[in-house]
This record gives sequence, C-alpha cells and structure tokens, in this order.
Amino acid sequence: MNEKILICVAWPYANGSLHIGQTAGAYIPADIFARYHRAKGNKVLMVSGSDSHGTPVTLTAEDSGISPEEVFQKYHQEFLKNWEQLGITFDLFTSTHTKNHEKVAQDIFLKLYEKKLIYKDFMTQPFCAQDKRFLADRYVNGTCPKCNDNNARGDQCDNCGVTLDPKDLIEMKCKLCDSTPILKETEHFFLKLSAFEETLISWLKTKNKWKPNVKNFSMSYIKSGLKDRPITRDIEWGIPVPLPNYENKKLYVWFEAVIGYLSASIEWSDNQESEITWEDFWKSSAKSYYFMGKDNIPFHSIIWPAILIGYENLNLPHEIPANEYLNIEGSKQSTSRNWAVWLPEYLSLYDPDPLRYAIASNMPENSDSDFSWKEYIRANNDELVATFGNLVNRVMTLVHKNFDSKIPESEILDTDSNKLLENCKNQFIQISEDIEKCKFRSGLMKAMALAKAANQYLDHREPWKTIKTDLEMTKTTIWTCLSVINCLKVVLYPYLPFSSQKLHTILGFTDNHEDSIKWYWDKKLLVSGTKIQKSDPLFKKLDDSIIETETNKIGKN
Repeated sequence: MNEKILICVAWPYANGSLHIGQTAGAYIPADIFARYHRAKGNKVLMVSGSDSHGTPVTLTAEDSGISPEEVFQKYHQEFLKNWEQLGITFDLFTSTHTKNHEKVAQDIFLKLYEKKLIYKDFMTQPFCAQDKRFLADRYVNGTCPKCNDNNARGDQCDNCGVTLDPKDLIEMKCKLCDSTPILKETEHFFLKLSAFEETLISWLKTKNKWKPNVKNFSMSYIKSGLKDRPITRDIEWGIPVPLPNYENKKLYVWFEAVIGYLSASIEWSDNQESEITWEDFWKSSAKSYYFMGKDNIPFHSIIWPAILIGYENLNLPHEIPANEYLNIEGSKQSTSRNWAVWLPEYLSLYDPDPLRYAIASNMPENSDSDFSWKEYIRANNDELVATFGNLVNRVMTLVHKNFDSKIPESEILDTDSNKLLENCKNQFIQISEDIEKCKFRSGLMKAMALAKAANQYLDHREPWKTIKTDLEMTKTTIWTCLSVINCLKVVLYPYLPFSSQKLHTILGFTDNHEDSIKWYWDKKLLVSGTKIQKSDPLFKKLDDSIIETETNKIGKN
C-alpha cells in the first residue's frame, strides 16, 4: 500500500545567496528522500519557501538602501532558479510573504490566544537611544555567555548553537550604530511553552529511531526547563498581530516561519486539482519528515510541536533527520567572512550532479564533515568518471561496436554472472533500506561498490577478447553488465537525477520524462534487441587547476 510522505525543508532567509553548506544540511538530503519515495510510488508533498520576514532581510535592506520586499523578491527568484538548476524538486517553494501564509499564521495565533496558550506580558528589550527604536534580536550582538564567542547574535550563537535572548549577551551592542543599548520595558505576546513541557517529554521518549544527537539535544533542552517565549516584536516588516491596538507589533519570525510548512501545504492544495489535499498529509497516517541543519533542531523538535499540540488535530513530526555542519576547506562556513562556496556561482560554472555526489558522499549526517575542492575533483574524476562513467562507456562502446547498438540476448547465465546479479539484487534492497532510514551516505557507498564490482567482472571476463572466441559468453557478459547498469541508474537516480535520466534514454527507454524512473529493478527489465542510444560520456573529467582557482576565491571579498 502506498504511503503519504510529507517532506518539510528548512526555510532559507531571503537576504542573500545560498551556499553549499545549506544544500548539505537540508536540501540535497530532502530531495534524495523525495525522489526515492516518488519513484517507489508513494504520495509525496515536499514544501518549503523563502523566510521573507526575518530581521536578516530588514538588515540587508537597510544596508542596501532598498525595501525589505525588494530584498526578499530578489533572492526568492534566485532560490527558485537555483533549485531548478540543482534538481531540487519541491512540490511548492513559496514564501512567508503571501496572504495565505498570513491567514494561516494569524489563525493559529488567535486559536492559541483563545486557549490562553498565548498571553500578554511586559518584558525588557534592548532600546537604542541613538536610533530611537527597540531592537529585534538580530539587531544586537555581543559575547556569548556560554562559549565566549564575540560574534553571538541576540537570538543565537552560531559558534556553540545555544539559543539566546538579547539580554543574555555580554557587552551587548547595537548592530546599526555600535552603541550600547539600554533595556527598556515593552509589551509583547508570549507563547506559554512551559505548559507543554511534560507532554513534549512524553512524546520525545517515543522517538527511539531518531538520531541520538537530535533526540538528546531536544531532551536536554526541555529538561533544563522550558521558558515562555515572546512571539511578537517591534518592527514594521512582517505579519501583523491580528488584534486591535497592536498595529506596531508583528509576529516573531521564529513563530510564524515554522507555520509555513502548514500554510505551504494549504497553498499547494488550493492550487492543484487532485483528490489528495493538504489534510491527507496533516491529519491522516501520513509520515512527516523535517530536514534542516542542527542549529534549527529546537524550533522543530520543541517549538513547532508545541504549537501543533496547542492547535490540536494535526500530525506531529515523525522524523527530524537534522544534519551537522559542512565545513569548507577545514574551517566553519562564515558568510560574513565570505568563507563559503556560493551556490549560484557554482551552478554557473559546473554541472549539478558532481556537487550532489560530493555532498551526498560526505554528508554530515552524524558529525561535521568538510568540503574541499581537492576532494571534489578527486570524487568527480576517480569515482564518477573513472568508476561509474567508465563502466557505462566501456559497455556501451562494446554494444555499438559488436552488436549493432542493440542489447544482445543471453540465454544461459554462468556462475560469475549470476553472482554479480545476486549482488545487484541484494544491494538494491540494502540501498532502499538506507534511504528509508535517511542514511544517504551509506546508500551511495553501496551503489558505488556495485559499480566497482561490475568493473571487476568486466575486467575478468574480457569481452573485447572473447568476442573473437566465444560469442555466447560475450553476449552474457554484456547483457549482465547492462542489467547492472540499469540497476545503478535506478539506485543513483535520487542522488544523480540528471545523469540517471540521461542513462535512462541511452538504455533505450522511451518514457523519458522527469518521473519516468521507477524504484524497481529486475534482471529481466532489459529487452534483447532494444536499440542503445549513442551519447557523450555521463561525466566530464575536471582539470586539477580548478582546485587552486576555486580555493583562492574562498574568504576573498
């Protein structure tokens, strides 16, 4: 029976270009998972969008002398282009700046307010006397009280990941003018997180299959004591509080952005003609998966579940396969220092599948990992080109040269051939299990191990020699290799969609469209006599000079 799979992917701030660390944390793993489940025949809804109301957007707007909406629209369009280029297949990538999202967010606010899970209270907030304004959390910075990093923001320390309140900072400074703000009393609305403490602990105890880092972090966060959190701010850009006399208050981005998963699902449902609606993914036995980097864990394992519990009758997260960080050339990514590989620039110069491969083969699933241009070139040249690509090229060349470009018949399979095909069958099953468990790195390693085994089989059989002495053995060798290649096409499709789709065409399949590859393999799928198409190699060898060229760009302004 087909499953319903909801895939919720972290919302990037629309204040700057994406970097490859973000693709490793959320977008490539989510797309691998979505492509796999669609190919299996499951009903998938993958949603995300631009976080357009965050203070990073207003800060960029002020620095650039343009409106927040202009900033958001610029980067939202860039994100859409990047997703298409990289092959990230959202069913809907929207934004928090829609009437639909505003309606859904305000509805949730009002329901929680009516149930007294949101209440009014006074709090002290940084006020800049020089700029004559209250400062939202990201408008202040200072030293982290936990790790002493001096670049902590008012909402979070990126160095140690701790969630902060502006008044927690040591030597707090205004980001706009560098003066020292004063703490001044102002009225805000608070989410009564403390009311959900026991319910959340009981729920988290059932999540025995979650990654240890996700579950342990979440439990530790709660057991230290959940504090009620303000969910409004003094700012002009954002979703209005839906109550009279609070025109100058807007919903805090951390509260309204997570609601985007639900509002995006509703928007998708409203804009398509299908018997399946958003409710099938939110109110049924559907499983919801939330993909993000580790800095976003508490918002999805604690705050969003609390909102859902308070709202009632909506599914809680089934799985939160959050990833650790992808470092660059041995150092943590830093947008302020330009220590990053920017996605738009990469996609303007290189193909998408090698990046998807480099990320997936080194995905930071359980600990931080590192991207280097040296390793990227090695993985492309030694693994994609010399292993998988070379297998395909060698076999196709033999077919074109010796069998009139047609798949040969194979009436009898010998021991060696049966052994390889049995290995293929077992790897197919194991790769399926790995992807199901969000162990994408392991699944990819098994696929490449199968490609290596096929190359070894080909070297041992030497069909370029046996074609002169044993035609039937040669037919068996080529047919077996083609069957393995067809299996590799399927298992690598979630990882390498562009080259897999190209290989689908080369193998003579005529249903060449985006969702034509199905998660199914059988050694009988290839039909003898089918015409094999001629094509360029699947992957291009890259020159080692790229290493120095690209490495020298990192950290340069």
